[in-house]
Amino acid sequence: MYDELTEVDIQKMQEEINYRVRELRPQLIEEVQTARAFGDLSENFEYKCAKQAKNRNESRIRYLERMIRTAKVISADSKGDEVGLFDKVTVFHQLLGQEMKLQIVTTLRQDALQGRISKESPVGQALLGRRVGDRVTVDLGGGKSYVMEIRAIEKGSDDASMDISAY
Repeated sequence: MYDELTEVDIQKMQEEINYRVRELRPQLIEEVQTARAFGDLSENFEYKCAKQAKNRNESRIRYLERMIRTAKVISADSKGDEVGLFDKVTVFHQLLGQEMKLQIVTTLRQDALQGRISKESPVGQALLGRRVGDRVTVDLGGGKSYVMEIRAIEKGSDDASMDISAY
């Protein structure tokens, strides 16, 4: 299986890898060596914390390298009147009776608290390729669904201002 990512996603991941390898890794190794000098390793809390931080960094590097290696590069192009990647969509959620503004993004940049939803989520899949005025049914599985109406589409672009998610 692969993740569909844009060139900007891959560039941001490569920048994070470079930072973690060139700057963070030597710093964490130094912290482990310093903590090791404190004495008995079986009761050395600083040593355990330093090792955990070093291991988390190495794990994140492996994760990002695997994502880049297995990624399928996609473009963010869409037709002018259809919902596409990075577009901001104003929808009316009929079940809640309120309007919401959502942005469709790649999985790597999703952040529900900021209104950025993955194109692979049920909502993202339902909205992609639709137009203003369309009523879309969001299938939640298990026979559950709800309806949203697209009220406005604001075309967006793939810029580097959005951070990639931690995991």
